[in-house]
Amino acid sequence: MVLHPKTKVRVAGQEVTFCCKASGTPVPKKYYWYHNGTLLEKKVHRYGSRLVLRGLAPEHAGTYHCKASTEAGAIKSALAQLTVLAQGQQNCKPEPEQSLVELPSECLQDATGSRYYNVGRCPPTQCAGSLADQSGCGADTGRCCGVRRMEMREIPCAGSLLPIKVVAECGCGPCAQPRVLVQGRVMAADTGEPLRFGQIFLGGRKVGFTGYKGSFTIEVPPDTQRLVARFVDRQQRFVDAVKVLPFNRRGGAIYQEVKMLRKKEPVDLDGSRSNAITLGEASGREPVGELVLPAGAFLRPSGEVFRGTVKASVTFLDPRDMATAAVASSDLSFANAEGEIIPLWTYGMFAVDFREGESGTALQTGPVEVRMDTGQVQMPEHLQKMKLWSLNPETGLWEEEGDLHPAGGSRGKREERTFLVGNLEIRERRLFNLDVPEDRRCFVKVRAYSNEKFNPYEQLEGVVISLINLEPQPGYPANPRAWGRFDSVVTGPNGACLPAFCDGQRPNAYSAYVTATLGGEELEAVASSPKLNPNAVGVSQPYLSKLGYRRLDHDDPNLKKTAFQINVAKPDPNNIDETNGPIYPYRSLEECEKALVSANHLRFYRVEVDKYEYNVVPFKESDLASWTGDYLSWWPNPQEFRACFIKVQIEGPQEYMVRSRNVGGSHPRTRGQLYGLRDTRSVRDMLLENVSGACVEFKCSGMLFDQSLVDRTLVSIIPQGSCHRTAINSLLREYLSRHPPVAENNHTAAFTMLAPVDPLGHNYGIYTVTDQNPRLAKEIAIGRCFDGTSDGFSREMKADTGTAVTFTCQERPVGRESFFQRLLTAPSEA
Repeated sequence: MVLHPKTKVRVAGQEVTFCCKASGTPVPKKYYWYHNGTLLEKKVHRYGSRLVLRGLAPEHAGTYHCKASTEAGAIKSALAQLTVLAQGQQNCKPEPEQSLVELPSECLQDATGSRYYNVGRCPPTQCAGSLADQSGCGADTGRCCGVRRMEMREIPCAGSLLPIKVVAECGCGPCAQPRVLVQGRVMAADTGEPLRFGQIFLGGRKVGFTGYKGSFTIEVPPDTQRLVARFVDRQQRFVDAVKVLPFNRRGGAIYQEVKMLRKKEPVDLDGSRSNAITLGEASGREPVGELVLPAGAFLRPSGEVFRGTVKASVTFLDPRDMATAAVASSDLSFANAEGEIIPLWTYGMFAVDFREGESGTALQTGPVEVRMDTGQVQMPEHLQKMKLWSLNPETGLWEEEGDLHPAGGSRGKREERTFLVGNLEIRERRLFNLDVPEDRRCFVKVRAYSNEKFNPYEQLEGVVISLINLEPQPGYPANPRAWGRFDSVVTGPNGACLPAFCDGQRPNAYSAYVTATLGGEELEAVASSPKLNPNAVGVSQPYLSKLGYRRLDHDDPNLKKTAFQINVAKPDPNNIDETNGPIYPYRSLEECEKALVSANHLRFYRVEVDKYEYNVVPFKESDLASWTGDYLSWWPNPQEFRACFIKVQIEGPQEYMVRSRNVGGSHPRTRGQLYGLRDTRSVRDMLLENVSGACVEFKCSGMLFDQSLVDRTLVSIIPQGSCHRTAINSLLREYLSRHPPVAENNHTAAFTMLAPVDPLGHNYGIYTVTDQNPRLAKEIAIGRCFDGTSDGFSREMKADTGTAVTFTCQERPVGRESFFQRLLTAPSEA
């Protein structure tokens, strides 16, 4: 399906057009349209690939989708929602919704000591289309609810006034069209070696190459529902990686690490004799099966039988090894006869590469036999449904090659074994699979938060939640258990719903291993030991006990805290304790997606110790749609984010808080006005006594949002406590003196500069990174700053390397609140 119908909002009496388009061989010409799952009569609506509804009434509201079919198969589109408003009904109220931001620690707002302030937000809803865009299938941007007016307020704060902009009015306007990107690195799964200058394909079209360090950026085409990318090693050392990459439809970049499976070293086979190659014999385990190649099976592309020496490489991906889940291709799905995308449970994948021994020319095969050991199947019901599949590298969907049927035979070393046997012909370089269609499905609700407080208004968007389905525990010999399927979903404003296999009879029939990453950073799961706290986990008892929630370090505190495991116990509809999440039946996806934040859900959170950010114009970095064009916006361009950090060395017996205060420096519209504050605690250098370092963010100099004039931000760096400045990087001092005006630095307890417009680098103690993802830009810049190099990525502070300014501090720091009181009330020239 190359064009999916779009969600639309209309007023009663208007008309609406839905469009879809499928590709295939032969070209699909039969289209069927469904309303709330019911087929619409073709004679009544006279539709083809386009459905037009006129004179809309409330009963037309609901979901619409199309199905395209040929004699080769069928495919369904994604669902589109139609909302029909009554005459005069508003879908975007002028009054903004509540949205709280955290104020600096010295700014208490009421007697309860609250530091949160309501800045308002406009809900990201669609508005009714105008008469001009009621028909057609073009690139209609539509109209959306957004900020119409903001106003400045001043908050009493430690004897001074802190400026903040709040949303005063919402209204309808053209929908923003943010760039949607997927970024990341491609590397070898075994060594971490980057895939240098590998080819990248979307469908059958080459769209670019990976960089020297394996990096890549893919711009997601409009209307994409499922992003399938293929990474190819031109040196043929790795098996092609076909990945279904998650992305954030609301804009911005999602970071993904793609791991490639190294090809197995080829062995020499005699093409004139029968040969057998084992599948999955490793670490003393019995093989999953074997590939049997009869004499004369190898063929040249012309069809001529090749009987000489064959270089045969058969690479098997064994799901009995948990580490292979990250390497597996596709998302283990296929399209059934009705065009629905159905999940598969894998028992192993294998890639073959047969070449003539002397010339290296690729070979095909005639019929070969795949034999699978039934003793490796732990779920007996799967034996009747096992099939052979091959992966279509353009669609990322698995296509059926044939059934596997029982056949007796003694091929074990010491015992009798039974096999499932299937046949296939290898005509092109594809990945093959031993899989079972599985229909026992549920959804798991997961949310991510900016900290361990789990405040509803501090949820993170753009977090990649990954779920790996594991095999049942009883009787399975491997530890850890084998995996059978994996899925990844990106969190939106209301979390994420991940598909998973589940069972209503046995709670532990299926379990799930769940992780979360944001811009390459692993988020932490809620602890399960020494005591399980249902309020922290987010799931009430007794359902929590039935799920058997355990964080990865439950039994071994040395393990990471970044994953949890649960039994995917299908909820009992007759048990009130199991009807409020976090597991939802497969037909209840909408209920899962729209669940209130008070409903049961599982949680991840960012670990940020002693770090604080304040923007005068509020912006949620995980939600690019929250950006507002304003002269005081910290990030002036929502399409590209430039993060700037300065490295501060502190000589003193402990760690110290360091603040950057950022105000307009040279632009006539912002001169002297606050952009924002950043607080960061210094990190001790483990190799130097009484020395720590801080990587402090400041607002980059450059164009403001109107892209007309440059502002050189006036940045003040002030450590907490009784500190005095002892050194300034000589290169930085020289640069600033050669690019006037020069900020006064009369106060020895601080360092002030008009920030450089140029991206200087580690020799100056300034670290600048530009990216489409603000969090990723900051993570990369911090990694370089810690390391003190231009391209490092360290989490160990090297305080005396690549430093901009040095302070010496006494042992007893000033109290944080009184210190910042003095800072906020200090004259601007201080």
